[in-house]
This record gives sequence, C-alpha cells and structure tokens, in this order.
Amino acid sequence: MERPVRIQVRALEPYQTTLDAMRGAIASVREAGIGELWWVQHPPVFTQGQAGRPEHVLATGAIPVVQSDRGGQVTYHGPGQQILYVLLPIGPWQIAVRGLVEALEGSVIDLLAVYGVEAAGRRDAPGVYVQDAKIASLGLRVRHGVSYHGIALNVAMDLSPFRCIHPCGQVGLAVTQWIDHVGAPVQWNALRAGWLEALVRRCQLTVLSD
Repeated sequence: MERPVRIQVRALEPYQTTLDAMRGAIASVREAGIGELWWVQHPPVFTQGQAGRPEHVLATGAIPVVQSDRGGQVTYHGPGQQILYVLLPIGPWQIAVRGLVEALEGSVIDLLAVYGVEAAGRRDAPGVYVQDAKIASLGLRVRHGVSYHGIALNVAMDLSPFRCIHPCGQVGLAVTQWIDHVGAPVQWNALRAGWLEALVRRCQLTVLSD
C-alpha cells in the first residue's frame, strides 16, 4: 500500500495556531489519503494533555499553560526544540497507534545513533531516553482515522522551564537535549533530513515533491 506524505517546514508559531491548523487539516488528509509531516517550533509554552493532572504543573511564571487534546501529561515547548507533527491517515493505511508510537520513537533513536548516541524507548512511558534522561516527548490523538500531534526532540534550548513541571507526569524525571550528547554544532536541515529518512523507512512512506 502506498503511503504518500507531504512535508511542511513551518515558522516559529504559537502552539494554538498549530493546534487549530492540525484540527483543520484532518478532513483533507483523510479524503485525499495523503499524510502531512510538519516541522515546527513554538514560543515558550506548557501544554497539558488530556490525561494531565494539575499537581504536575508547579510554578510556571509568565509562561502560558495551554490545554491540548493530545494524549499524555504536561510538557514544555520552546525555541530550540524540534517538533515533528504527524498527520497521517493511519486508519486507511492500517497502521496501529502503537506501531506509530514505536516508529516515532525509533526514528529519533535511529537519528541519534548516526551521531553515536545510544537512546531507547520505554514501554511504560512513551518518549525517548538517553541515560534515563528524557530527550524526546511524545503525544498523539487520532480522529476519524487520522493521527495528529507528534514527537518533540530537545535539541538546543533552555531546559530550565522543565523544572516548573513534573515532565510528562513523572516526578524527578531528568531532561536532556541533543547538544549535551552530540559533539558538533546543530545543523537543522541535516537533522531534519536524517530524522525524516528514519521515519520514512520505519513507516514505509513516500515523500511527494512539491
């Protein structure tokens, strides 16, 4: 079965703007049978998932907290974090949600391995971890057979806001980022290209040219 996707590299944009755009794209993704992969960064924001509990949000200061309809608990997004949102017709494509979760985690694990960094997923706590510290958080939602939301990789950002929450509802969870482990400057285009290659391979996608 062919699984065509289109790619968008979006500007730094507010979380609510992206969320509204994803919701608005669900019908067209399902009708066309063509997925969309969005690369996005957000200004500082905490997002609370559907299962989020208020006790995991501590003193957030001036950074807003936005209610999201993704799965999972609270997390932080900010500049220097690369997010990959996956709008895919997984129902028609017969991709299980668990399979998509594992593919997203695996794509980050594969990307880090290229740079000599060993990472792993955890069955009990979705995301990607390096030496027990979380480097990528994951949350999805499926509506009308279409997935949206995705996975956020900490690359080169201010990690201090994570101390204002229990990341992903895990008390005492350590958080890390790409530049702490990869001994080279961040090349964003190369990072995205390598990540895309890994996800295309794991999900058997076909990238459409513009």
